[in-house]
Amino acid sequence: MAKNEALFREVNERIREVSGQALALDGDAPLQFVCECSDEGCNEAVELTVPEYEAVRAEPTHFLVAPGHVWERDDERVIREAESYMVLEKTGDAGDVAEDEDPR
Repeated sequence: MAKNEALFREVNERIREVSGQALALDGDAPLQFVCECSDEGCNEAVELTVPEYEAVRAEPTHFLVAPGHVWERDDERVIREAESYMVLEKTGDAGDVAEDEDPR
């Protein structure tokens, strides 16, 4: 599951890269990213600004998920809740995988 979540994170990194190159973005302009939850079939859009996205990406163990896309698991905990997204922190082996797979 951690590798799948890391793949979604990589997709979001490409969205951020392409959006930043294609548009002169105002820091308050929201972008649509992909939910990075454990559900392989999830295609939920998560909307946040570039500075909000960068705050999530500042920690390699943090993942961006849509509200309601949190499952009771021992290796993750909610660390931030906003109106349109939540941030999870991976711990233990999942945290190690997240750090190893961090594209930054």
